[in-house]
This record gives sequence, C-alpha cells and structure tokens, in this order.
Amino acid sequence: MELLEIVQRRRSIRAFTNRALEEEKLQQILRIVSLAPSAGNLQAREIYVVTDGQQKRALAKASLGQEFVAAAPIVLVFCARPERSAGRYGERGRRLYSLQDATIACTYAMLAVTDLGLATVWVGAFGDSAVSRAIGLPDEVQPVALLPIGYAAEQPAATSRRPLSDLVHKL
Repeated sequence: MELLEIVQRRRSIRAFTNRALEEEKLQQILRIVSLAPSAGNLQAREIYVVTDGQQKRALAKASLGQEFVAAAPIVLVFCARPERSAGRYGERGRRLYSLQDATIACTYAMLAVTDLGLATVWVGAFGDSAVSRAIGLPDEVQPVALLPIGYAAEQPAATSRRPLSDLVHKL
C-alpha cells in the first residue's frame, strides 16, 4: 500500500470484532515501531503489549470508561522514559523529547496497523497513575498513549479536515 493510501484509509475505530490478532502482525507492527525516529537516537520510549483481560479492563476504567479499550484483542501502551533524554538534553529532553519519541512511535504503529488491515484509535484521555497501576509501570516511565488494536467492527466515514489555506502559513 502506498503511504498516501494508508493515511487516507486510517480511521479512528472504537468497535472491534472478536477475531484474535495474529502474532505475526503484532510482531510486524512492533518492528515498524522500533524504526521510528527519536531525539538523538536515544529511543526514550517504552511500549507495553497488554493482552490480559483484567489489565485491559483496568485500562478501560483508567481511560475514563472507554470500554472499547478492553474489547480490543491487544492494547499497546506507549510510554516516555524522560531520564533517557534528560542525560543528553537536560530539561527539554525530559519534558519534551521523550514525549515526542513516544508519540512518533505511536504514529508509526497507527500507520502499520492500517497497512495490515487492522484498526485502532489513539487514546489520550486517561489518568496517568491509573494506567501505571493497571499494568505495573515503573515510576520512571510515563504513559503517553493507549492504542487498542484489532479488526474493525465499524466503518466510519472520513472526517472533515481544515483546508490547507487555514492550516499552513507561509512566511
């Protein structure tokens, strides 16, 4: 699939079928995620693969009751590891670069998911400490995004986008 087609086909899916996710597809997503760029190539991010039903239910509760999180066969939890960036980049690395590392990796995962014929939605509405407790994150790891992954049980239409003339500013 061409990148433009992948980007155009991607939708935010909040309903999943009961079909299990093939291990080969998960491994392909994770390999692509590992190729995502990062500040100074420090890779100040961690990805937790959650398949346990109880942990997924706890993540759904932590994400303000978004039950579709628990319904997905797999949930990837993208986290920042601020101190990995802070050693080289100080406070800016701690506050920003590690967060960017995690979000870029999550975006790569979303595109890989779409390319493989799977579905997902970026979940950013959650309590950090509740997510940390749900999956036992170390104190030095900060959750940034949840990515429930599975086969789509819905096909929403494309959403509108701002026109480039409103979005892009040439100087």
